[in-house]
Amino acid sequence: MAEPSPVAHDVIPLREATRTWFAISLQTFGGPAGQIAVMQRTLVEEKRWIGQQRFLFALSYCTLLPGPEAQQLATYVGWLLNGVKGALVAGVLFILPGVVALLALSGIYVAYGETTLVESLFLGLAPAVIAIVVQAVVRVGRKGLGHPALVGLAALSFVALTFFDAPFPAVVLAAAIAGWVLGRRIRTLTRPPASAVDDGPPPLISDDALHTERPSTRRAALVLGIGLLVWFGPVALAAAVFGRSSIFVDQGVFFSGAALVTFGGAYAVLAYVAQQAVEVHGWLAPGEMVRGLALAETTPGPLVMVVQFVAFVGAYRSPGDLDPWVAAVLAAGLTTWVTFVPCFLFILLGAPYVERLRGNRDLAAALAGITASVVGVIASLAVFFALHTLFGETRHLVAGPLDAEYPVLSSVDWAALAITGLGAALVFWRGWSVLRTLGACALAGVVLGLALAA
Repeated sequence: MAEPSPVAHDVIPLREATRTWFAISLQTFGGPAGQIAVMQRTLVEEKRWIGQQRFLFALSYCTLLPGPEAQQLATYVGWLLNGVKGALVAGVLFILPGVVALLALSGIYVAYGETTLVESLFLGLAPAVIAIVVQAVVRVGRKGLGHPALVGLAALSFVALTFFDAPFPAVVLAAAIAGWVLGRRIRTLTRPPASAVDDGPPPLISDDALHTERPSTRRAALVLGIGLLVWFGPVALAAAVFGRSSIFVDQGVFFSGAALVTFGGAYAVLAYVAQQAVEVHGWLAPGEMVRGLALAETTPGPLVMVVQFVAFVGAYRSPGDLDPWVAAVLAAGLTTWVTFVPCFLFILLGAPYVERLRGNRDLAAALAGITASVVGVIASLAVFFALHTLFGETRHLVAGPLDAEYPVLSSVDWAALAITGLGAALVFWRGWSVLRTLGACALAGVVLGLALAA
């Protein structure tokens, strides 16, 4: 059997790719499901730069990694199209509009967050997030759960996370092992759904083409050395300038660690970051994580950008000897840096090796199991948000391994419940986009909040 033809570093001109990545970055609202859909439509269906199965394989690998899988997918495809330069361009442009927009929104929040108007705005935004997260469960499930066994894995992951407080990395590892075992018994486990079949003209990068950049120990050592220096250099600089006990070092170290354990993207990291930021570090007040996510939902780019909001608010309230606004901007920039630099490192380090494993059935089955577990994570997050948005009080039921949170029904917030219903109707019945839904729910929250305050 002949070896597949290699792919050149510049499949298309870098300037043309840059224009396309910038256009994609302005459309990436609605979390990873929406972002992946934008890239699918642009890169696979319209421009035909990459084949459907090649795109899905890259997505599966990025889902395996800690961090935002959509941004890593853009970085991976950018590498396939234009090498290292393409990876950097695609990855940076994917997050740049969101970084700028969320920085501005975070400033507005800390300056005016206690006013009736802003409170009313969040009355509409936070419930809308619930409907959007539920939509993500449906969309990712349809894309990644092509066999009933994977549906079962997703359900088990949801139960483990929601009712037994299982650590997410353990759930992912168990799902990967289960996927590998099931793949050896079920030959059709990794068969893509009918909706994922590619029936267009031949793409520039076919499903069986190999990338020319071969893996090597020398290359891996170089990428790793430069990547670690770029990743931790700013944290070391902050320690030298502001001291080891400064909030910048605390946040830099914490979010560097979070970048290594937050498998499944923003939906997986939120519960962990919220618990640490509120209960351990005191950077946020209870319930503010949902507000931060609502802000992140209104901006393009990965939802994990919510960590920028956490850092901004925390440093603004504990600026040390600096001006609060200066401290907040520095903290937001440092946190964004340590969150996203490892994403580039994981892709540039691992992609050449993964390219050579695309035909490995065991790897594909393990990746399918991980994708199923991520669906369960998103469903668990939907429950978490619903509990803390729709009810004023919750309690914990602990009995042996069981550790479940449940609402106090008498504490229901009827206004939030009504707006959640509106968001669900707009998303599922009317088929509205995420941004349009958020706008409608925000308007409903402002009208309702001002009416209740009158």
